[in-house]
Amino acid sequence: MTRARESEPTVVSKVETRTDLRWSRKDLLGLRELSADEINFVLDTADAFKQVGTREIKKVPALRGKTLVNFFVEPSTRTKTSFELAAFRLSADVINISVTTSSLTKGETLKDTAKNLQALHADILVLRHSSAGAPQFLAERLQSSVINAGDGAHEHPTQGLLDLYTIREKKGRMDGLHVVIVGDILFSRVARSNVFALIKFGARVTLVGPSTLVPRDFERLGVTISHDIDQVLPTADVVNLLRIQHERQRKEYFPGLGEYVRLFGLTKERAKLLRPDCLIMHPGPVNRGVEIDSEVADGNQSVILDQVTNGLAVRMAVLYLCGGIAT
Repeated sequence: MTRARESEPTVVSKVETRTDLRWSRKDLLGLRELSADEINFVLDTADAFKQVGTREIKKVPALRGKTLVNFFVEPSTRTKTSFELAAFRLSADVINISVTTSSLTKGETLKDTAKNLQALHADILVLRHSSAGAPQFLAERLQSSVINAGDGAHEHPTQGLLDLYTIREKKGRMDGLHVVIVGDILFSRVARSNVFALIKFGARVTLVGPSTLVPRDFERLGVTISHDIDQVLPTADVVNLLRIQHERQRKEYFPGLGEYVRLFGLTKERAKLLRPDCLIMHPGPVNRGVEIDSEVADGNQSVILDQVTNGLAVRMAVLYLCGGIAT
């Protein structure tokens, strides 16, 4: 136990000794604005923090004395819990606020709520909001660091980062890989963050789904569009399956569950088209039997639970960097 305590500072020192790179951003609002070097720096920092979860004492003092506010205006389980646990692992104090327990229900504006939190000396604000641009709106007005935990159908940068981390960990690279993203692209902040980042690293990205949910407009981002999943799967190195977001859709966008499964679901039979080393990913929560068959989701090619584990390390890295320790 003594050895564990003595080794805690080495995690931070691994990052601090990286004199060849710098992190100067107060906030993490999206991946579109980050360079490949900045993204790599976050992923390398996550490497240093991932080992913390394997220790008997799963904490480091990197954010001791800092206060993090988890402010989720939209429901969340995985992301909220992951940020909370990441903050605890970094020894920060954590306050959780949901829209139902905040003064937003009484008519208070988002800006006033955030200003009040800053007046209470909150150092980091993790925000999930239904309106695209809400994190940027607050970041421009607050001294506190603002981390985007998903804003509308705009971006979900930490999900994008953990997806890249998982690909890099399993494949050793991203350059030249064929990454297929399947499902509700139009309403997906996860898809956008993945596309923005993967293109920077030289990956080839194909978006697959119904024409109503995968419009040709996305081709301007440098991706390929397909409405035939069976044609695309045999050449895929990574398949990332997105949840069907009924809460963001109108009925005319969606053909119906039965038809979706028939045309785009990763069934047990359809999974036979994949290469043996193809990674199967999903940001969760998984609609088993819709986006993916249960047996495939639990199979050898699935890295869905690895994504959850890696998400904790990535969010520790983001909190550490934006918390101002390694600027």
